[in-house]
Amino acid sequence: MLTIPGPQSHADGRLSRRSWLKIGGLALGGLALPEILRAQAANGGSTSAKGIIMVLLPGGPTHLDTLDLKPDAPTEIRGEFRPIATNVPGIDICEHMPRLAGMADKLAIIRSLVGFRDDHNTHWCTTGWESHPPMDASPIVPGFPPGDWPSMGSVLSRALGARVAGVPPCVDLTPVDADARFILRTPPGQPGYLGVAHAGFEAQAVDRRNIMLDGVDLSRLADRRAMLASFDGYRRELDARGAAAGIDLYQQQAIEVLTSSRLANALDLSREDGRVRSRYGLDRAYPDERSGKTHLDQFLLARRVIEAGARCVTLAFSRWPFGRVLRGDHNWDWHRDLFPEARDTLPLLDLGLAAMIEDLDQRDMLKDVAVVVWGEFGRTPRINANGGRDHWPRVCSALVAGGGMRCGQVIGSTSRWAEEPRTRPVHFREVFASLYQRLGIDVATTQFNDLAGRPQYLLGDHRPMPELIG
Repeated sequence: MLTIPGPQSHADGRLSRRSWLKIGGLALGGLALPEILRAQAANGGSTSAKGIIMVLLPGGPTHLDTLDLKPDAPTEIRGEFRPIATNVPGIDICEHMPRLAGMADKLAIIRSLVGFRDDHNTHWCTTGWESHPPMDASPIVPGFPPGDWPSMGSVLSRALGARVAGVPPCVDLTPVDADARFILRTPPGQPGYLGVAHAGFEAQAVDRRNIMLDGVDLSRLADRRAMLASFDGYRRELDARGAAAGIDLYQQQAIEVLTSSRLANALDLSREDGRVRSRYGLDRAYPDERSGKTHLDQFLLARRVIEAGARCVTLAFSRWPFGRVLRGDHNWDWHRDLFPEARDTLPLLDLGLAAMIEDLDQRDMLKDVAVVVWGEFGRTPRINANGGRDHWPRVCSALVAGGGMRCGQVIGSTSRWAEEPRTRPVHFREVFASLYQRLGIDVATTQFNDLAGRPQYLLGDHRPMPELIG
C-alpha cells in the first residue's frame, strides 16, 4: 500500500477519512462497474466474470455446525445445532444462518473439499497452493517456487491488469496488525514470484508494507518531482534487496491511485445510503460482540470496491478484533466453547454475507462477481472434552456464489459422521480453476516465470469443475 502522511493522518500512519477524500478529490473518477459491464455487453464483450470477492474465515470453520450438519449422528458428533430447510428443496444448513437459507438458490455448497494441511495458514485459500516458504509456527513444506506462489488477486493483476485506472486490481480489506498476521500467516494479496507491482493494495495497512513517501504530504501531492524523488528512493531500497522487478508499473499504479477519487470514495462508507448500511447491520450496536460490526462493514466495503473496478477483493471475517486464543478471541478456531462462540458469530456471518450477495444481485452484479467463502480446514467430528472441535484437514465445506456459476446445488457429500468425503472429493485447486475460468483465464495454458526463470502453471493439473461451470 502507498501512504501519504498528512495533517489528518493518525499517529500509526493510517490516513483519516478526510485525508483520503482530499487525495480522491485531486482527479476525476470514471465509470462505475455496472456501467462498464453494460458497455461491454453492448459491444459484445465477454460473458466471463469480471471480479471476485474472497471471504476468509480464519481459524478453520466447523463444517459440521454450518453447512454439513449430521442430525442423525450421536450427540457427541452432531452437536447442539439443528439444520433448517433452505429455499431449495433437499438442501439444509445451520439454523443460525436463516438469511443464507433463504437465498440457497444463489449459492453452491461444496461439502467434500479436500487437499488441506493441519496448519493455521490461509496461504492455500488465497494462492491455491499448500506449499509455501517456512513461516512462524508453520511446517516447512518443500516444492514452492522461488519467490513463492502468487495470490489469486496478484495473478489477475498480472494476467488482466487494472480494470479501471486508479483502482488496484487486487484490494485487501483485512487488518494487517500483528494479531491478524499471526492468524492469517500469509498476506491475502501476496504477489509471490510475480513481484511487487502485483501486490494487493492493503487498505488498512499500518506496518512496513506501507510505502511512506518521505517529505511528501497532502499539500505537496501535486508536486510530481517530489513524488518521483520519493519513488526513486524506494527503487534504490528495492534494488539493494534484489526485489525491484516491476517497480515502474508499481510507480505508475501508485500515482494513479493517489490521483483518482475512485478508491477513496469506495472506502468511504459515509457516502453509502443509510438504508443500505442498515441492510448490512451497520446501524446497530453490538455491545456483546466486541465491536463485531466493524467486520460487518467489510462486506459492504467489498461490494463498493469491486463496484469501483477492482478485480479481486479479499476480506477476513470473524468477531472483532482479530485476537489470539489467550485473549479469548478464538476467531473460528474453536477448540473450546464452540457452541456459545458459534451462536454469537454465525448470525453475524449470516447477516453480512447474505446482505452482500443480495446487494450484488439487486445491482445486477452477481452474475459478474464471483464469491467464495472458506477457511483453512474443517473440524473434528467428535466434540472434545472442552466443548469444542479440533483441527480436521481431511475434509471441510465451502460456499460459492455468483460469477455465472451454477448455483442452487450441493456438490459432494461426506461420510456418516463427516470425517471424510463420501462422494465427489473436490480439491480446493479445482475451485480455484473454476474461478479462474470464469474470470477468463485458462489454467491449462497460462504460465508465468518464477524468480528462477522457470515457467509455472497456476494450478498444476487441476481443472475447472463441470458442476460449477458446465
